[in-house]
Amino acid sequence: MFRMSDSIATAWALITHTDANLLSVVLLSLRVSAGACLIGGLLGLLLGAWLAVARFPGQRGVVALLNTLLALPSVVVGLLVYLLLSRSGPLGAWGILFTPGAMVVAQSILVTPIVAALTRQLLVGALVEGGDTLKSMGAGPMLSAGLLMLHERWALLTVLLTAFGRAISEVGAVMMVGGNIDGLTRVMTTSIALETSKGDLPLALALGIVLLAVVGLINLLIALAQSGPRLVGAERI
Repeated sequence: MFRMSDSIATAWALITHTDANLLSVVLLSLRVSAGACLIGGLLGLLLGAWLAVARFPGQRGVVALLNTLLALPSVVVGLLVYLLLSRSGPLGAWGILFTPGAMVVAQSILVTPIVAALTRQLLVGALVEGGDTLKSMGAGPMLSAGLLMLHERWALLTVLLTAFGRAISEVGAVMMVGGNIDGLTRVMTTSIALETSKGDLPLALALGIVLLAVVGLINLLIALAQSGPRLVGAERI
């Protein structure tokens, strides 16, 4: 019990004194996850919007596959990205394996299906309510999707924040393609796993506290985003 309380006190000291090692790991985590959400979010929004308005043979199968990818194991993504980026892989010439770039690629693959599936589901519901009106005004499928995305911006913000939360809590894929290299590819989740195995509980606890704080902030932003439409409606009244 004494050791745990002592570790917590040391962890809190690392946070309050802005330990250089702790800060570098946190900043890298935020940078990698933000980059992945920027890429995966854009791809997911476009794919989800297209699937919501497109009509083509085999569409149900594509949607079913997309929903299946929501539960895509991170270690499988890590393995696939590793094979692609290894020297003998088709993208080995990029030379980004065991770099933050490889971690961004892996996290982008993980968040894209999340954003795409949730965006599609959101727009399908919105099309039921306003699709006929937009069609009668001469809006094409993609224009209708774009207008509905603008109308549902608060809900889409929630989707993107959810994707960021998924990305920053990822450990399996980023460890496989990043290598958990000190000062280069070591992020919060991989550092927590490593420091715990080494017995450096204060640093692991400090990183865990910061990670929980980031996740808590994301949940707060999601709550604010969900209350945004109600606040706007109240102001109009």
